[in-house]
Amino acid sequence: MEDNNSSSVSWFLAGVAVGAAAALLYAPQSGRVTRKYIGRATKDSREAMESSGKELMERGKELYDRGKQIADEAAELFERGKKLVQG
Repeated sequence: MEDNNSSSVSWFLAGVAVGAAAALLYAPQSGRVTRKYIGRATKDSREAMESSGKELMERGKELYDRGKQIADEAAELFERGKKLVQG
């Protein structure tokens, strides 16, 4: 699932870059309007990346916590099995 999110973010950023380049090349507006558009697109992209980053961090923390729980349970089972074998 992480690979899918990373891939989505990468494609999104590639799309933003292509769109920005096309806008610069074919912009019928003045330089001021184009700069405002680029600034707005940059802000939107940054916000989207921040949101995606936060989601990935939250998902990573959830996976870490679950993995730690499984490892703790496995260690407990190992110790119980060890005690049964020893005596």
